[in-house]
Amino acid sequence: MKIIRIIVQVGLLYLFYLAGDYVQQLLHLPIPGSIVGLLLLFVLLLCKIVPIRWIENGSTAVQSYLPLFFIPATAGIVNHLGIFSGKGLMLIVIIIISTALTMVVAAHSSQWLAGWSTRSKRDNREKGKAI
Repeated sequence: MKIIRIIVQVGLLYLFYLAGDYVQQLLHLPIPGSIVGLLLLFVLLLCKIVPIRWIENGSTAVQSYLPLFFIPATAGIVNHLGIFSGKGLMLIVIIIISTALTMVVAAHSSQWLAGWSTRSKRDNREKGKAI
């Protein structure tokens, strides 16, 4: 029964991708449709229109296989090694800087979200006591 729930939830995630792709093509947006769909899902989750339980198991299942999606892109670089020839040191510097920047942004974002969640829960409790 759990496998069916995961398949349905992954299908729902795919529908958000399709909706984002449709909106991107309709409005000629300069960002990919998958990002538009992700933002749409994010907004609907924030507004509690889509409960998290509708996508929780499916998103966890997809996330566990996420590294496999990067293998074709990484293997495709082998066909274009000429682009990278003679730029090894520059690529290493770029990788180090982008990795550090990603870690810093992810850390600050998660701390902000955790603080926001804590403040939101505290405010809700205080509103409940005031009534």
